[in-house]
Amino acid sequence: MALIGWTFAFAALLGALALRQDMPVGGSASLSNILLLLALLACPMVWQEKPLGISRKQRIVTGLILCFCLPLILLPAA
Repeated sequence: MALIGWTFAFAALLGALALRQDMPVGGSASLSNILLLLALLACPMVWQEKPLGISRKQRIVTGLILCFCLPLILLPAA
């Protein structure tokens, strides 16, 4: 499970950094922030001891909410 968390965290972090570097679409800044938060939520090293009372279920639900919010960010503002 930790290997999946590390893989997901690195993928989200590298995606966020690539978006910060390139900024190809209008919602890139928001999308980059979401990916950085997702990388933080997925990092097993940070969440080993359950700091701040946040459980694994709460982190998974928050990650799913962030993933499902992506279409709202990518919709055109007009």
